[in-house]
Amino acid sequence: MDASDMPQRRTNGRIAVDDAPVGSVGGGSPSTLSTGEGAAMTPLAGPLAPGQRWSVARKRAVVLRLIAGEPVELVSREVGVPVFKLERWREKAEAALEGALKERETDAGAAELAAALQRVGELTMENELLRAKMGQTPGPLARRRWR
Repeated sequence: MDASDMPQRRTNGRIAVDDAPVGSVGGGSPSTLSTGEGAAMTPLAGPLAPGQRWSVARKRAVVLRLIAGEPVELVSREVGVPVFKLERWREKAEAALEGALKERETDAGAAELAAALQRVGELTMENELLRAKMGQTPGPLARRRWR
């Protein structure tokens, strides 16, 4: 299909082409624009088939819908999951989000300092134990009394 075959009309001296499906040159099927909703949402929409398990991606999509404010009853009917289970998923997601946001940012120097202080404490304790052992047991390192 070339430009002469397409329906045309004149408006203000310009040629306007009516909206029609875009055909390919070889006569194949017309192309359509994808909004990204159909293909991406198909595996995540609707209830699962018997024997299937909920993946993390599907649960995340459902929980994000709930957090966005969609009614729980509507989502429950669409995905085939009881309301109490959806509420539990949302509570777990909110708790994990809160925990992630409470986490303090760690400084690399602070971690090294903590490890060094722990090692110093271990060595100090080891030295104290060795000194105590030297004073109590006879051996090559123990002090001897002269007669």
